[in-house]
Amino acid sequence: MTAREHIHPGEHLAEFLEELGITQYRLAKTIGVPQVRIHDIVHRRWSITADTALRLGRALTMTPEFWLNLQRMYDLGVARAKTDLSTIEPLV
Repeated sequence: MTAREHIHPGEHLAEFLEELGITQYRLAKTIGVPQVRIHDIVHRRWSITADTALRLGRALTMTPEFWLNLQRMYDLGVARAKTDLSTIEPLV
């Protein structure tokens, strides 16, 4: 799988916003972050941090763990696709 084939949490966020009829601007103002942060998350240029996950969770009545887990799964998927572990021997 290539990095592009992994689903960035911003894609999920974009779907939620569309389904709920909420603009990126409105979400940014509601959660108290710069509008560019939401734009960059949606366009895969920014990772969801713990702070952003807390804010998204509160505004969208979801757990922050949901957003952090999406980010974690994306990051691990990308790392697995890019990292060659074949030369690393287990220590135990």
